[in-house]
Amino acid sequence: MKRVAIIGAGPSGLPSIRHALLYGFEPVVFEMSDKVGGLWNYKPHDSEDASVMKSTVINSSKEMSAYSDFPPKPQVANYMHNRKLLEVSHFSKTKTE
Repeated sequence: MKRVAIIGAGPSGLPSIRHALLYGFEPVVFEMSDKVGGLWNYKPHDSEDASVMKSTVINSSKEMSAYSDFPPKPQVANYMHNRKLLEVSHFSKTKTE
């Protein structure tokens, strides 16, 4: 099986992992954070890493931001807070070595 490098486990990296697996590749993911979700993870101000602000709400609708395999539930707000986006986007995964 051929290996493919994927940089980051955020909104672009996660679907890249999925498609690598679908097409028979072994994805090797390089994520510098201990959390999945990329920039949508809030980090306190004393962190040197990039972060959304604690109050960030997405500016694209849930339909335009969703993954086709995981459509948002009707009761979810159309423009979500970053914590809710992480939850409904299945970013509740944790990093393993």
